[in-house]
Amino acid sequence: MGVGKGSSRVLGAVMGGVLAATAPTAGAQDAMPSVTAADYARAEAFMGYNTTPLLDHAVNTVIWQDDGHFWFRDHDADGDHFRRVDAATGTISDAFDRELLAKALADATGKPANATKLAVTAFKVAEDGRFDLTVAKQRYLCDLQDKSVCVAVDADARKPSAQDADADAKAPMVLSPDEKLGAFIRDWNLWVRDIDTGAETRLTTDGRTDYGYATDNAGWTHSDRAILVWSPDSSKIATFQQDQREVGEMVLVGTNVGLPKVERWKYPLAGADKVTMIERVIIDVPTRKVVRLDMPPDHHRSTLCDDVSCDGGWEDVRWSPDGATLAFASTSRDHKDTWLRVADAATGKVREVYHEHAPTYFESGNGKVNWQYLPESGEFIWFSEKSDWGHLYLHDLATGKLKRAITGGEGNVTQVLRVDPGSRTIWFRGVGMEPGRDPYYQHFYKVGFDGGQPQLLTPEDADHTITLSPDGTYFVDAYSTPQTPPVTRLRRSEDGSDITVIARADDSRLRATGWVPPTAITVKARDGKTTLYGMLFTPTGLDESRKYPVVNYIYPGPQTGSVRGRSFNVARADHQALAELGFIVVAIDGMGTPWRSKSFHDAFDGDIGDNTLPDQVAGLRELGKRFPWMDLERVGVWGHSGGGYATVDAMFTYPEFYKVGVAQAGNHDNRNYEDDWAEKWMGLEVTKDGSSNYDAQANQNRAANLRGKLLLAHGMMDNNVHPSNTLLVVDALIKANKDFDLLLFPNARHAFGKDTGYMTRRRWDYFVRHLMGAQPPVEYKMQADKP
Repeated sequence: MGVGKGSSRVLGAVMGGVLAATAPTAGAQDAMPSVTAADYARAEAFMGYNTTPLLDHAVNTVIWQDDGHFWFRDHDADGDHFRRVDAATGTISDAFDRELLAKALADATGKPANATKLAVTAFKVAEDGRFDLTVAKQRYLCDLQDKSVCVAVDADARKPSAQDADADAKAPMVLSPDEKLGAFIRDWNLWVRDIDTGAETRLTTDGRTDYGYATDNAGWTHSDRAILVWSPDSSKIATFQQDQREVGEMVLVGTNVGLPKVERWKYPLAGADKVTMIERVIIDVPTRKVVRLDMPPDHHRSTLCDDVSCDGGWEDVRWSPDGATLAFASTSRDHKDTWLRVADAATGKVREVYHEHAPTYFESGNGKVNWQYLPESGEFIWFSEKSDWGHLYLHDLATGKLKRAITGGEGNVTQVLRVDPGSRTIWFRGVGMEPGRDPYYQHFYKVGFDGGQPQLLTPEDADHTITLSPDGTYFVDAYSTPQTPPVTRLRRSEDGSDITVIARADDSRLRATGWVPPTAITVKARDGKTTLYGMLFTPTGLDESRKYPVVNYIYPGPQTGSVRGRSFNVARADHQALAELGFIVVAIDGMGTPWRSKSFHDAFDGDIGDNTLPDQVAGLRELGKRFPWMDLERVGVWGHSGGGYATVDAMFTYPEFYKVGVAQAGNHDNRNYEDDWAEKWMGLEVTKDGSSNYDAQANQNRAANLRGKLLLAHGMMDNNVHPSNTLLVVDALIKANKDFDLLLFPNARHAFGKDTGYMTRRRWDYFVRHLMGAQPPVEYKMQADKP
């Protein structure tokens, strides 16, 4: 729900009027002061659906149309505008007349169209000069010059983009590079459809239930999309036949009138005897010949994430430019071993090129698979953390031997965004390479294959988000900090030189409401030496003579952290909103989370029940000494998913420190979670004399330690973290005769969906009542829940 034109004046009045009043008293429990609906309304004014529309000229997404042009959405007090940029000159112009488009859309649909809020998601100029636009998932061809007319384009007549849904195929299609064919799954087999004629061809014939081609199922996530990689010439497809026939099933039971709807799907668990395996194949599309690679089945694993598909594709597979060979990375079940292999596309013969063993777990980057296949020069680029930092290395493709390190020293390569074999140049994002700067700020660099000092292309001391032009000549650089809104520049990739400033975000309307950014903090970790980074949120009317209860927001990773990025973010969940009710909210990235050194990341390898909690406690105690207005006698904790797991762990392991917890959708025993995530961070399960190395990480085993107030929440249709995880804790608490609170959402998935607003309000109520010692308003209704 957004805030319309003139909203800054209204929002400012709401905030300013209430902020002038006395904040809720955090005194003795028997006084039971009240927190009013007006206090909640003031706090809710800081939620993202209220504050985000007040940030003007922030460029969130840049969409390149070709090598030299891109468009973006520009927002200000007058709503949304659509701009088009000529990269060579830096000229910025309106992409189209939004008023004419609104009128034409209204005529086409028979419904009013607001020119300031057009849901345009795709835009280009058709060959006949008309505008080819996608608005709210419907494609239109619009003549805005002579007639101001828009004509809806039948979905069956349009060319689908990658992963675009196709009505006839009943499954998402993956478009070939020449855009002539779309590949999709039907009845466990792989098919292609001719985009122009609609003719369909079945490529495989032996796919069957739970043993299908290109199927997407990692247990925690599953879809109908096809996981495959087309060869550059659109003649071949690299994919797999996924074997889940002996994998256990997960079951969810819906809540409805009549017989319940039951969902079943394959969900491999940590420690299971049978887990998902993939049999790699190459399909010659014209002849429909299936070449099965000459190797045993691989584990369903990625070098980066807990699915073979990290970003919708199959990132650990790379074709040679001529389509004759295929390089791919295989990863062991426990993620400790990774092999680079090359297959002959015609025969299926496989050659092992390189192997790396990591004592803890191997990763090929942070946010992107970084290894590169360079058959034309007989080389490959490998990413490794063997030096305790994530760097790039050049290897000989024939022997696998190291030729040289390309990058080195402190700091990590996070994402390789472009490799030019001709000039032997690499462009990449990295962190921690600039001394004296926040080690989480991402910068953009270029470096040659021969190594040496990388050239910094983004000098500003900030976090940089990069969008390259298709040919890599230009890049759009949007940089910001948690305290300063983004500046978006168009730059040359050759040297980082400026072409023009695309937009400079203006937060004046936002700040006029009383909004303040979070405070960056550093504290020492559990070892008393390692510096940790985090954010502190305080009430805008902070009274340093008072004592405020503290809420520790936690997400322990280890695939991310509590802070969740260092770019400018208006809302950062509901941290500032909760602070407005009279709390100090703290988020700290503890040891065991990524982006720092390998040893930092490995801090609790094999002991996932650590959950960064020793660092959270140490950091909060240090902050309590630094800021006397933080009341460490009243500390609460909350989190969702892994954060829900950590919250319960905090309440059971540090009951003398954490007094109130709200745990949402937690994976409380990772033997009840999917195998890939748990076995990467905890290791394979080992059982001896009736005991398991997973026993210590299971929250239900510590339920008897609960002293404070605990609210457990879970969606009963959660197909990521099954609700049995929370019910295990519920059962243990009952058997330990402990009081607790439970909130179940009968039809909610993992993220709670439409129930999110209600959950937020109940979380606020819980902290207000039990941590602040005040009475919350009765059944306050969040704006997001209102029709």
